[in-house]
Amino acid sequence: MVGVLAACQSGPQTKTVKKMKIIIDTDANNELDDQHALAYAFLNNDVFDVVGVTVNNTANGYGLQGQYDEAKRIIQLFDLEEKLPLFFGADSTYDVIVPHINEAQFDGQAAVDFIISEAMKVKDEKLVLAPIGKLTNIALALAKEPSIANKIRIVWLGSNYPNPGEYNLVNDVSSVNPVIESGAPFEMVTVRYGDSTATDAVRVTPAEVEEFLAGKGPVSQNTITGRHGGEFNSFGNYSKDLFDHAKMHGYPPSRALFDMVVLAVLKNPAWGTKHEIPAPKLINHAWVEQPGNSQKIIYWDQFDRDAIVNDLFSLMEKTTPKQ
Repeated sequence: MVGVLAACQSGPQTKTVKKMKIIIDTDANNELDDQHALAYAFLNNDVFDVVGVTVNNTANGYGLQGQYDEAKRIIQLFDLEEKLPLFFGADSTYDVIVPHINEAQFDGQAAVDFIISEAMKVKDEKLVLAPIGKLTNIALALAKEPSIANKIRIVWLGSNYPNPGEYNLVNDVSSVNPVIESGAPFEMVTVRYGDSTATDAVRVTPAEVEEFLAGKGPVSQNTITGRHGGEFNSFGNYSKDLFDHAKMHGYPPSRALFDMVVLAVLKNPAWGTKHEIPAPKLINHAWVEQPGNSQKIIYWDQFDRDAIVNDLFSLMEKTTPKQ
């Protein structure tokens, strides 16, 4: 995948736009938003230079292998299996793994070493790390090679900040403060379940899935077996199957695309509101403000649901083969 795109031409001058180098770190088999985040990144191949995907294990997902297998399915549906590396990451949590970080082998090593290697390559840009699961792989990479803090930008789908809780956070509370305290640029794309101010509001309905996703998007040379069975050769049809199974298990009539919002605001920061604050500390699962802290972090909220969702629908339509 190339890193520079000829974006527009004006007379004899050609303007080039550099793609954003990014690693997506995912618990892909947790529910259905990770898959849409990966697909959205691949559909935006004029914006993102996805250099690799790493996985981590959280409570829902049928183990680390299940997380890996689901990420691989999405990669295959976009015919990227031979181009895009995929690595196993942490199964356990930061506090359990970090004492072993300098051993010849440790839990999460493949993902951690890949993150470090890619970060060390960048010179006049930052490698964007987009963790859309727990922060374990990122925290371990910073612990093993602290110098990468100056080479990366971390944009995490996580936390209900300023309130406690949230799935990605609670799956490895021990990883949060080490990432913040590393000094690496750190941004939280907030979740806030049941609240219209954060990613929980970026929802799609079954009717929208049927109209704008089912049967849409590029057709793959691969046919995959979905995590619920069935065979698929397009992300649009697989998306519908994921939503159908979520509905069968009693989920509400609309579903949030939490993780995809990270990629959306990286593409267009105007689709959310960002706030720079003194870096807080997570103590006993609660955020404790540190007003005098000279180190700053960013949190995001107030997302433009319609712009984000319609961008996904538009990309799927544009990449649908013409009959």
